[in-house]
Amino acid sequence: MQYKVIQRILGLLIMVFSLTMLPPVLVGWVMGDPQLAPFFDGFLLTLLVGFLLWLPVHRERRDLRLRDGFLIAVLFWTTLSAAGAVPFLLEDQLDLSAADAFFETVSGFTTTGATVLVGIDSLPRSLNFYRMELHWLGGMGIIVLAVAILPMLGVGGMQLYRAETPGPIKDAKLTPRITETAKLLWYVYLALTLLCVLAYRIAGMSWFDAVCHAFSVLSTGGFSTHDSSMAYFDSSAIDYISILFMLLAGMNFSLHFVVWSRRKPGLYWRDSEFRAYISVIVLLTLIAVALLLGFHTITDPEQAFRYALFHVTSVMTSTGLVVTDHSAWPNLLPTLLIFSSFVGGCAGSTGGGIKVIRFLLLMKQGIREVTLLPHPTAHLHIKINGEPVSEQIVKSIWGFFAMYIAVFTVFMLGLIAAGADQVTAFSAVAATLNNMGVGLGDVSSNFAGLNDFSKWWLSLAMLMGRLELFTVLVLLTPAFWRR
Repeated sequence: MQYKVIQRILGLLIMVFSLTMLPPVLVGWVMGDPQLAPFFDGFLLTLLVGFLLWLPVHRERRDLRLRDGFLIAVLFWTTLSAAGAVPFLLEDQLDLSAADAFFETVSGFTTTGATVLVGIDSLPRSLNFYRMELHWLGGMGIIVLAVAILPMLGVGGMQLYRAETPGPIKDAKLTPRITETAKLLWYVYLALTLLCVLAYRIAGMSWFDAVCHAFSVLSTGGFSTHDSSMAYFDSSAIDYISILFMLLAGMNFSLHFVVWSRRKPGLYWRDSEFRAYISVIVLLTLIAVALLLGFHTITDPEQAFRYALFHVTSVMTSTGLVVTDHSAWPNLLPTLLIFSSFVGGCAGSTGGGIKVIRFLLLMKQGIREVTLLPHPTAHLHIKINGEPVSEQIVKSIWGFFAMYIAVFTVFMLGLIAAGADQVTAFSAVAATLNNMGVGLGDVSSNFAGLNDFSKWWLSLAMLMGRLELFTVLVLLTPAFWRR
């Protein structure tokens, strides 16, 4: 393990991250916030820590190994979450504990959207913008952003990209150079964000709300500038705009780039994962509409359709924005929505969860096993986009799925041991491990009522979910540390 090289990179990344505390200062100054010292102090403190890490080893320049990339990924997310918590701790109006501040920051970075804050409408504009900025930076992966700029600092990036990028197939590249790949993904991300801002503004949002909610939607984060989330606006146009961009954010950004560069929208439907993604959302929406109208929870068909589609899309893509209290819907629906968060978005999207492609492969593998029962000597291939998938990938996905269930169980039991009831524990772990943010029971509105241990515990769940388990779990194996 090249510890000095890792220390140098970590110091550089922390110094770069310190700059993210300056935009909230500008926003606060323009909008008349009286107290901006938390961001000035946070910027100086973070910059100093990064500089002190970097200075003793600034001449260390060697190629990264794969193991180095995994360690940097985990250290980077945990360190930045700690650094990002500084403005929350220094803000007198909040009076947050260390557990609360760390939880809120991790939730922002991992685009989970679970919050411990109440009275969000009355927060300083600078602080609300900062929460959304955390979402936006975390959305496509801060490390992928770093991959685009690290070559200028003398650092290669492929190992980092493999360690952090979500999805089962991590070596697929849009261009031969990983730096160009990262840049292209960010161009797509930025373009969609700008389109979303303009759409929200035209639909009636203020510029501040439009920017903040575009950051939240495109990152599939779920933070809002209002306690009532999107229900605050009470606008069908804003709801449908949110649905559209949540759907786009839950799709593979590489697919977006290919479609846009070739100008062939039909390529979307030729993608197996996209077809499965849309099919699940349509099916769940139809079930939700039928239940809402059948139980007379909502009597207006258009409103039932809009609310159902909004919440299905929001939860499945792990966004977590809401337009009504879905915990009050017929009992089957909130549970069904929670389970949809396990499916999550597509691989290569900003969504959380296990990912649609993994579930698609698991379903195809299950169907193959049933087909082989009466025909044990048949040779059947699992195909995606018409191409056979290697057995190694299928095996690795089964391993990931088994580990996901095991990790979920451990986190749920830990939360129950800390005093949560079963409904709260199940939904809270689903909300955090799937980076979805919306829970039931005691966490149906926010996570403020949990004790400090539960907040630290769920912060770990959010980090593991964002880094797709193995990036964290591999650090716990003796073989990883063996020379």
